[in-house]
Amino acid sequence: AMLTRDAIETLGFASVGENVQISDRASFYGVARISLGNNLRIDDFCVISAGAGGIMIGDHVHIAVGASLLGAGKITLSDFVGVSSRVSIYSSNDDFSGKSLPSVTLLTPEKFRSHVVKPVILQDYTIIGSNSVLLPGVTIGEGAVVGALSFVRKNCKPWYTYGGNPLKCLRKRSREMLKFIPELKNME
Repeated sequence: AMLTRDAIETLGFASVGENVQISDRASFYGVARISLGNNLRIDDFCVISAGAGGIMIGDHVHIAVGASLLGAGKITLSDFVGVSSRVSIYSSNDDFSGKSLPSVTLLTPEKFRSHVVKPVILQDYTIIGSNSVLLPGVTIGEGAVVGALSFVRKNCKPWYTYGGNPLKCLRKRSREMLKFIPELKNME
């Protein structure tokens, strides 16, 4: 079931737009650092955990079943973004250089650990395919698509389709959809 508007507001988000649909089976952490736009949907079993950088979710966004947005750095999902099922977006992770201990347990003292913390940005009209993983510091350019099962550790150029592991630029993507935006906005 979807949460009522009152239930959503009670959670304590930084801001909440209109027509927000959130499953009662989604989990949120650091809600005071999460901003929600208009006309968005967050499905069952999503985990959205905002660290110090916060999470900004724009308008007309869908975050599908089991997706995760996690990390200390800022995560931005701009307008008309689709995050497919079981996508993992990380704005921080352990430093794997070998110069520090990994955070395998919360019992490892912080002074022995080191983290990479960088923002992740999904610009307008982007889609991330099912089971893909995005690492800290990645920007997905406007209109870019990342295919299912992709591992993204570098930026994606606007209006291209990417896929795979290692990630490859596959082809240019049409911008024709942009013609619908003015009419859609007039309907709101």
